[in-house]
Amino acid sequence: MIVSWNWLKEYIRLDMPVETLADRLMMAGLNLEEIADVEGDIAIDLEVTSNRPDCLGHIGIAREAAVLFERELKIPPARPPEVSTPATSVTAVEIAAPDLCPQYTARVIRNVKVGPSPAWMARRLTTLGIRPINNIVDATNYVLMECGQPLHAFDFDKLHGRRIVVRHARQGEKLIAIDRREYELSPEMCVIADADRPVALAGVMGGLETEISDTTTNVLLEVADFASISIRSTARKLGLHSPSSYRFERGVDPQNLDWASRRCAELILETAGGELLSGAVVAGAPRAIERAPIVLRFSEIQRILGISIPREEVLRILAALSIEQQGEATAESATFIAPSWRRDLTREIDLIEEAARIHGYHQIPEDVLVPLAVSERPLRDRVRDRVRNVLVAGGYFEAITLSFVDDESFSIFQPWGERQPLRVEHSSRKRENILRQSLVPSLLACRRDNERHGNFDARLFELARGYLTADPGKPDAEPPLVSFVTEQPFVEAKGAVEALALACNRAAAITVRPCELAAFEPGRGCEVFLNGEPWGWLGELSTELRKQLDLRDPVTVAELRLTNLETVADLTPAYTPVPQFPASERDLNFVLDEAVTWQELSDVVRESAGPLLESLSFGGQYRGPQIPADKKSYVVTLHYRSPERTLTNEEIDAAQKKVVEACEARLGAKLR
Repeated sequence: MIVSWNWLKEYIRLDMPVETLADRLMMAGLNLEEIADVEGDIAIDLEVTSNRPDCLGHIGIAREAAVLFERELKIPPARPPEVSTPATSVTAVEIAAPDLCPQYTARVIRNVKVGPSPAWMARRLTTLGIRPINNIVDATNYVLMECGQPLHAFDFDKLHGRRIVVRHARQGEKLIAIDRREYELSPEMCVIADADRPVALAGVMGGLETEISDTTTNVLLEVADFASISIRSTARKLGLHSPSSYRFERGVDPQNLDWASRRCAELILETAGGELLSGAVVAGAPRAIERAPIVLRFSEIQRILGISIPREEVLRILAALSIEQQGEATAESATFIAPSWRRDLTREIDLIEEAARIHGYHQIPEDVLVPLAVSERPLRDRVRDRVRNVLVAGGYFEAITLSFVDDESFSIFQPWGERQPLRVEHSSRKRENILRQSLVPSLLACRRDNERHGNFDARLFELARGYLTADPGKPDAEPPLVSFVTEQPFVEAKGAVEALALACNRAAAITVRPCELAAFEPGRGCEVFLNGEPWGWLGELSTELRKQLDLRDPVTVAELRLTNLETVADLTPAYTPVPQFPASERDLNFVLDEAVTWQELSDVVRESAGPLLESLSFGGQYRGPQIPADKKSYVVTLHYRSPERTLTNEEIDAAQKKVVEACEARLGAKLR
């Protein structure tokens, strides 16, 4: 935001050096970029953060300076003279898209004479880097830079039907803007139309056909409030940005529309003559801004800042900032409501910040003691550390990839089902413009790049979010995920998944269920459950997909929800005594029906082996000669141990016998 020194004097007495003003503004949050001399004026370039759209005009900057230097703020009353003819008798305004435009105000000025702006107005605009055009357009730009409210002037006689309709663009509609380029519109965009065609892109840029020209005699002046998201989307999709769209994206003060309209009409009458029809044509109503009362406890100022600001000084500062006090203040607290142009003030800490920056951050000593408490790392961070430690210990490297993918990559791995992809429209992203739902495609691309550079055993993992829906209210809209890719076979990758769960909770139960995702080799993929809740997916990539991706070696992939680990996490270290007695290991080789899964077999073994069973593991799988075509064999390795004594062969044989009998009875298993 560039501010003119001479212009600023219209609203506040400036008797200090410009450097002093710039320094105080900078210390209050408006960072100084540059001070430059422009044809006898001084241009002060200030950085305005996105939460302070109220400072995107000279009045906003003057308001800050008035508070900082305890000066009176003078705002023009804006009382343009009107003729008796009402504006409603010559035009009408209809809002057909109230979701995109809550309020629209139109004024009509007749018999203007378009020409160059007066020297004082042209000089001020030039100081800001704005090229003067004519007295009508310059008046709209002047008010824009005065108060931060965008305006637009139409040649009233070129509006078909002499009326305004605010609506969604229709599919296939086009508009030639005042930059003389043609833009194709889409239904999510808001347009200003006359009786039968678009004449402006709402809040972004006006149309060429109705722009002010030397032949214009009658003007319709627009002031409106447009939805920020709609303006941002339109500007980015079309690559068309303007000072107006910049301000609408950040939000304008809906209570200031009428003043801006009257002020601009006043300047047009002053610089171009003509007559202003009485009243305004107003459609809609001011957008409701929730301004909940904010309770400020004076003791919190000392606690947070480390210094005490007198209660009376705090009340003075907030009153000067137009933060309205509700009721009487007590010695302990007071209640306030922020003005309509300060929607960033919603909490007690916001008011403390306002008091601190106006009182002066320089008044806080460098050695002041501020009470501090040791913060504890949130559970999510601690769980992520465990995940990283386990995978790095397993030979994996963490990858950080872009959240955007193209259509081809998006379709590679879709375990979440067929969901509509979320696309972004931005000039820098034409091809890779889809927010990914899965991390696996990005990791597969990294593995392919590693293979091309001769690194054929790259085990990679990533922790990031998937983007499933644009509705932030849904709990699973952006699930945090951990995904990995590896050259290891399924059984070893499953071991990595189990290690992740056990690292977060030693009692975690991991089960799997076969699934038929298109990305997996048939019979080599499963859905993973953690303590009975769906956790994610694990499987070997299909040969067809591997060839499509130009991957040389087999790949196993996994994608798991981090929130499940957070839910079951028990990260308190537990003491486990070193075993004093040896373990005994036995193998059982069962022939089973093809339909029996490893999960079913392992469940039966655990239930029947008794208390001496310490653990069991997968020993192998076989299909082929000596086994019927509809059968398979599983080797189960059982580990027995007692914490009290060395086990005898008889005890182990008895446990083995129970396992065999249970598997034969419940699963139809036969020992090989």
